[in-house]
Amino acid sequence: MIATLNTVLAAIPRDIPALALRVFPAMVFLQSGRTKVEGFGIKESTWFLFEHEYALPLLPSDWAAVMATVAEHVLPVLMILGLMTRLSALGLLAMTAVIQVFVYPGAWITHGLWAAALLAVIVHGPGRWSIDRALRLD
Repeated sequence: MIATLNTVLAAIPRDIPALALRVFPAMVFLQSGRTKVEGFGIKESTWFLFEHEYALPLLPSDWAAVMATVAEHVLPVLMILGLMTRLSALGLLAMTAVIQVFVYPGAWITHGLWAAALLAVIVHGPGRWSIDRALRLD
């Protein structure tokens, strides 16, 4: 019975989990990025958070706010489209590490889930349902 189940599950196209591994972590970052802006500008609350709560030891808070806001908009869109997917996943993995180490070290379970999905994308690529595949960049 287990062997039969394993055979059935192994027949699921690899592209289905590959798409999910791209889309769901990307949406976490994209939604976070959307909370940082209003119209075409960065919210006052975002500047405040980066100065007081998200303060990083080596990066000025205003630079960090801009970099994070741009990255949380650009990298997830690229991941969802499957364009420059591995590089985008690597960027989001770096952001995850910074958030884990410097901002919310107690949230390691959540960050571990993000990291696991992003690592799978980095290692295995975006799958067939991606622009990278269409352009033969994967």
